[in-house]
Amino acid sequence: MKVVILAGGFGTRIGEETHLRPKPMIEIGDRPILLHIMNIYSYYGFHEFIICLGYKGNLIKQYFSDYYLFNSDVTFDFGKQNQMTIHNHFAEPWKVTLVDTGIDTMTGGRVKRIQKFIGNEPFMLTYGDGVSDIDIRALLEYHQKHGRLATVTATQPIGRFGALDIISDNNLVSRFKEKPKGDGGWVNSGFFVCQPEVMDYIEGDHSILEKEPLENLSKDNELAAYKHDGFWHPMDTMWDKTYLEGLWKSGKAYWSKS
Repeated sequence: MKVVILAGGFGTRIGEETHLRPKPMIEIGDRPILLHIMNIYSYYGFHEFIICLGYKGNLIKQYFSDYYLFNSDVTFDFGKQNQMTIHNHFAEPWKVTLVDTGIDTMTGGRVKRIQKFIGNEPFMLTYGDGVSDIDIRALLEYHQKHGRLATVTATQPIGRFGALDIISDNNLVSRFKEKPKGDGGWVNSGFFVCQPEVMDYIEGDHSILEKEPLENLSKDNELAAYKHDGFWHPMDTMWDKTYLEGLWKSGKAYWSKS
């Protein structure tokens, strides 16, 4: 089953980084967050990716064109007509298709544009800026069991601030909880599984996946939620990048399978 990754947005809320590169290429540790996401799927045996490019997509193309060389020991002999010798190398068993889906195309439109690479097959879909310790196999089994056209992974994000319970009489704090789960609401964290018929719900470039397509799937009772109680975190802001970087450096990168 192919994995589609949306990697074409402008990333305006993390403009300190994205003025130079697309958000999926911002590094956590020593690798772009895009590779962290791909490794999540690859761990569970899904190695074929279709990446929807847009803003500064040429940098993602350049990265993958040099990927094999970056992961190899190499000798350049300039005295022998610039001969190059690869000594040892490591590369994941990936097949990566990079598709230019337009600069201003909306999320649904990007998915519609890669339809010919999907064909009449189910596919997985996620955003190029969120990591999770989700069990992809369990997600797929859940999707196949309920028989709906689409499954979205639902999570309860960690709060950004400490929560206080305050006694009204004297304003004393009766309980303090650092970065608790959200207020009980579930949010869309990506990690979709879709039947090919989902494409029929997307009109064109102007279509925002999170609006009419998902709303109409929901109205038709064709959208199921896979509740994930574990770790999930998007990289929307510099605060998020710093947080994820801190987890990586401290050995607490819960999403990492290596």
